[in-house]
Amino acid sequence: MAWLVAGLGNPGEAYANTRHNAGRMVVDELARVHDVRLKKVRFLPTEAADYQLNGERVWLVGSTRFMNESGSSYGGLARKQGIEPEQVVAVHDELEIPSGELMLKLGGGSAGHNGLKSLSQGIGTQEFLRVRVGIGRPPGRQDPADFVTQPLGRGERKDFAVIIARAAEAVETLITDGLEAAQQRFNRGAAT
Repeated sequence: MAWLVAGLGNPGEAYANTRHNAGRMVVDELARVHDVRLKKVRFLPTEAADYQLNGERVWLVGSTRFMNESGSSYGGLARKQGIEPEQVVAVHDELEIPSGELMLKLGGGSAGHNGLKSLSQGIGTQEFLRVRVGIGRPPGRQDPADFVTQPLGRGERKDFAVIIARAAEAVETLITDGLEAAQQRFNRGAAT
């Protein structure tokens, strides 16, 4: 069986260290841990790498398109590799979850997240797994769009790196142990 880990984010250096790129950061962290490098996929606006995890093939995928139009990138690779929607794990930032916390779930709406909306269109369903990386609400009256695309401050990067590593661990637990076990271990309020 094969899995696809969709690291939602925006391409380019300008977005590399922003909260909105949490999903892509998790994919990059898994690539680092497994010593694989994402490479351009022929005929698809996608970068991908794969590795074996307990006998399962795991595809790490980042789109080279902006998040709101990235769904076809993930859907195209899923179809090419014969990966069913229930084997797709979307990793993304989540404003409604406090910073530094995770929530894992199956299915649901997009809650205004254009990357999720595009992914749903790209794979033809909303019934895929999600690892939601909490980034919290913006301070004061700051526009959420500005907040998510603003580069992380030096003081924030260390804490953000911790949650990215934890989210990477959550993705692998989800694949190896299933949703319920991963939720019990990683969802906010869960024992660590």
